[in-house]
Parts: sequence; C-alpha cells; structure tokens
Amino acid sequence: DYEYDHGKESEPETLPAKQQNLIVSLDRKQRKGKSVTLIRGFIGKEADLEALAKKLKSKFGVGGSAKDGEIIIQGDFVQRTIEFLQGEGYKVKKSGG
Repeated sequence: DYEYDHGKESEPETLPAKQQNLIVSLDRKQRKGKSVTLIRGFIGKEADLEALAKKLKSKFGVGGSAKDGEIIIQGDFVQRTIEFLQGEGYKVKKSGG
C-alpha cells in the first residue's frame, strides 16, 4: 500500500521583499573572462525568481538567466543592481571586491 512520491518537491513560498536577504557579487569564474552580476539568496518560487530576473534584464537592457535560486545578469551591474533591489524593498549585501 506504499506509494512512492516521484520527487514532487513543493516549492517554498516566496518571502516578501523585506524578508529576502540577497547577495550581489561580480563573477568571472567559468565564463571565459566575461563579467556577470550574480544575485544569490532568493527564497521562493521559480516563477517569482524569473519575474525578478526579467525586471532586472529589461531595466539594464542586457541578457541573463534565472535558475537554482540565482539570477545571472550579463555585465558588471553590481552597484546599479544593489540600488534597484533596495528600491524594490529587498535587503541587499555586496559580496566580494
């Protein structure tokens, strides 16, 4: 009578912006020398993560992606990203140099 749950993990509920602790850093590792702005620490649904990534990409007019709780924005937009996220109500820390 045992039924195996086939890996249907429930996504965590998206925390309000004031409760999110995001970490913004500049990353060049495994990117062939290209710089990307990396945003980590998002807790919530994948759809909400992608919506935030879309806002950032359209604001800066660049490409990027969102997956596994991280947002990658092409180029060095660390300071502008921090200012934008703080304006949206997120708690943001800068990581790295």
